[in-house]
Amino acid sequence: MSLAVIQMVSQDQISENLNMAHRLLESAAQQGAQLAVLPENFAAMGHPDLRALGRAEAMGAGPILPWLSQTARDLGLWIVAGTIPLPPEGQPDAKPCACSLLIDAQGQHVARYDKLHLFDVDVADRQGSYRESDNYTQGQQIVVADTPLGRLGLTVCYDLRFPQQYLALRQAGAELITAPSAFTAVTGAAHWHTLICARALDSQCYILAPGQAGLHPGGRQTYGHSAIVDPWGQVLCEHAQGEAVLLTQGNPLEQTAIRQRMPLLNHSRFAVPRLAGADTPE
Repeated sequence: MSLAVIQMVSQDQISENLNMAHRLLESAAQQGAQLAVLPENFAAMGHPDLRALGRAEAMGAGPILPWLSQTARDLGLWIVAGTIPLPPEGQPDAKPCACSLLIDAQGQHVARYDKLHLFDVDVADRQGSYRESDNYTQGQQIVVADTPLGRLGLTVCYDLRFPQQYLALRQAGAELITAPSAFTAVTGAAHWHTLICARALDSQCYILAPGQAGLHPGGRQTYGHSAIVDPWGQVLCEHAQGEAVLLTQGNPLEQTAIRQRMPLLNHSRFAVPRLAGADTPE
């Protein structure tokens, strides 16, 4: 199975971000990728009115959702669409969720994950304080979905700091877990590699972790170092800063062997907390 992660330096113009993403996804498809994962905020980084954008997308008048479906069809590629702002289902006027969508190669929406853990944190950087809850509504459940490359669990960025979510995804059958991110330069330098490798070891899953990587509107700086980590915790590929397409070949047989040699779920003496949706795969 051929897996790709896409690293971007998204700006505040949606059309330019979509053009950039298309170029990078096209490169991934040409190199044989079957599944590609875009970073967090790939299309709407720094957008001044996320609520209005989310409402437009939900009502079928936004630019991002049609672009995603058309791009997946044109490239014959499964896409995890980083995050886009989308209101909770059935509530078009509500504050949006940071929503990660799984799109199949026919352009159909297969699964939707709304980010569970919002980044309300003080950071020693130029911005100083991040309050995602000012702009986003918290998600309510974990999500796993079947793909031709294996059972896929969806997470986003700050979720990486909560291992219970990854264990719950493993219990729900995940073999691959996506973690589109926009880590700050400060927190990324301190913790990014530790977190992505630890979550791979916890879950014995492939971790597909694309990031934002550079300078964004308002002076925000992101860490990058997009990577794919195997179920043994080995970083298979990585890119520090700037745009990038990273590809690797997954090995399901080796993953099965790792899980058989070290059957963590059988050995655990602690119950994984039951998260909403954990036993009801999407």
